[in-house]
Amino acid sequence: MKHVHHTEVELEEPAEPGVKDVKLRWLISKKDGAENFAMRLFEIKSGGYTPLHQHDWEHEVFILEGNGVTRDKTSEEPFKAGDIFFVPAMEWHQFVNIGKETLKFLCLIPCKE
Repeated sequence: MKHVHHTEVELEEPAEPGVKDVKLRWLISKKDGAENFAMRLFEIKSGGYTPLHQHDWEHEVFILEGNGVTRDKTSEEPFKAGDIFFVPAMEWHQFVNIGKETLKFLCLIPCKE
């Protein structure tokens, strides 16, 4: 069993193009022995964003702190702490911090090889 405080997990900068002021922690992943799901904690500074992208796996997202908008190719929708998202496979999505505080959210995805 893994049991650590989230701050003990390395805070990394994502390698994907199209990100601004985003950091994440791989809280649980294959390196911990997880075979099915990975849990990530994203921290996005004010004005920052994830890339507008799509991929062939779903995610589940829980907004912990802050507020922002989620975008697809044609629209945007506001969100706040406590909101949840299910992002189906191949759906365009982007998370943007429009608030003054750091946006924090959990994101669960399938473990990939």
